[in-house]
Amino acid sequence: MKKIIPYLLAAVLAGAILALYVTGNRNRRKQLDERVTLRRQDKIPYATYVAFNNLKHLFPAAKVRVSRQEPGYWDSVSMYDSKQAYIAITDRFSADEAEMKKLIAFARAGTDVFISARYVSSAADQLLQCASSAFEQAYTLVPEPEEEVRLSLSTPPFTDTIHYQYPGRSYYSYFSHVDTSITQVLGYDQSGRPDFIRLRTGMGNFFVHLEPLAFSNYFLLHERNMSYYTKALSVIDTGVTRIVWDEYYLYKKKETGHQKKKGWLAVLMSMKNAEGEYPFRAAFWLLLLLLLLYVLMEMRRRQRYIPVLKKPRNDSLDFVKTIGRLYYDKSDHLNLSRKMAAYFLEHVRSRYKLSTGLLNEEFTRNLHFKSGVSETEIAEITGFIKYLDQAGGLSEKQLLLFHKQLESFYQKA
Repeated sequence: MKKIIPYLLAAVLAGAILALYVTGNRNRRKQLDERVTLRRQDKIPYATYVAFNNLKHLFPAAKVRVSRQEPGYWDSVSMYDSKQAYIAITDRFSADEAEMKKLIAFARAGTDVFISARYVSSAADQLLQCASSAFEQAYTLVPEPEEEVRLSLSTPPFTDTIHYQYPGRSYYSYFSHVDTSITQVLGYDQSGRPDFIRLRTGMGNFFVHLEPLAFSNYFLLHERNMSYYTKALSVIDTGVTRIVWDEYYLYKKKETGHQKKKGWLAVLMSMKNAEGEYPFRAAFWLLLLLLLLYVLMEMRRRQRYIPVLKKPRNDSLDFVKTIGRLYYDKSDHLNLSRKMAAYFLEHVRSRYKLSTGLLNEEFTRNLHFKSGVSETEIAEITGFIKYLDQAGGLSEKQLLLFHKQLESFYQKA
């Protein structure tokens, strides 16, 4: 039963925590998930699930490949073929000079490169001969409906000047300077500042868009904003056969410039659910807590049952009593008296270290000095013992008298 107690405690604790978790989820109000991930697999408002999955409708002949590799190291895509497209929707387009040169060479071979990012690196600005402006804050929340974010596409090349808007977040990034001799402005923000440009290079094009939230699920599913997505990506050749959906800059570290690969445990610990919580992390720490509780319970000192030991019995005394009863019951008083005498002499030899060969006055005197019993009593005992050697029989009365003399000696000695 004691071995089951730790498991019962662990089960009760786990049940209580699970009940609190379920109750908390039940009472939690349903709120808009305001995390900005821009990841293709997320269905939260500020992710790109809709944009990614609608590529097959815009480009039915193209095979879409997802890549997290550095530019130029893509799988199934050649740096020198035409009829290809590169799309990157990210918060920071932190390309260095070497990466920019690879992307420009990729576009020059007849490919369309489409970048949508809040922040564009200085190396990209320099090679594209433009200047982008990005605020320090990650985003700005528009609180009132009348202040909705509005975007528009330029005419030409587009056929209308419809304003696309939604009551969500915005980065408010724009181009503070563009070289109009090589750059075509394709779109504007609500303040009339360019936020979407096109540069021709070789046989291809390089597109830079500064409002990646315009490709988020929230924006595209709001009213008629899907038309903005269709028109913005219509600048890419509809006959492309391969599309690279790039996530390299989405996961690239700002400090090192290279994406650091995470271990399987780190990936699981960082997984979130739809409510922005970390279920695996909670389960992991709960498991460690239960394991610690189990170890602490098992560390208790376990005392082995100690049986009650009975006091050792004097078996030799019982044996003597048994033999004595045997002789007494047979009325062999003489033999019993001789046994008693022999036990007395053995007692004197072992305890008082006296020789019992001669039971004379000297023996009586020495035993008196060592035992403290009077010489008269000792003399009566020794005299009766001498009598036993010559007696032919013994009465019961004589036996009892001899027994009393011996008992008196044992008590006084």
